Amino acid sequence: MVNKVLAAKLAQNQVVRFIFSAGIGFLVDISVFYLLYHNLLTERTYQLMSVTLRNSTVSLAVSFFLGVVVNFLITRYMVFSESKSRPSKQFFRFVLVAVIGFFANLAIVDILIRYLGMYPPVARPLAALSLFFASFFIHKLFSFSLSLRDHVS
Repeated sequence: MVNKVLAAKLAQNQVVRFIFSAGIGFLVDISVFYLLYHNLLTERTYQLMSVTLRNSTVSLAVSFFLGVVVNFLITRYMVFSESKSRPSKQFFRFVLVAVIGFFANLAIVDILIRYLGMYPPVARPLAALSLFFASFFIHKLFSFSLSLRDHVS
């Protein structure tokens, strides 16, 4: 009985729902990154026009985008469903924040791999976790145009 009450209370908490949403998007991101890095993108580097990209960079770009789409859909319908902003505006803003986050992630992943010699599939989740905490407030205020006043209910 206590577990059901606790579970119901947690399900009502916006921060908990956001953690769930971000967690699912993160799992999609990390899973796709791992599959691309190890199974599908077998070359060490790829040419995109005149730019040479490492396997880890291409894997990150694709996996991050897929994770963002999943995260947005869950966040829109399960976390900030009370937002009155147009869905297209929400998505544009969400993606804008994600793009900034992508480059921050890319920089952190690059530092962890190049300068600390970290294994890329380990560096990727560490980079994402380092940026997680600010994202709740940024998305609540900017992406979904909601007040911080009631962020835990």
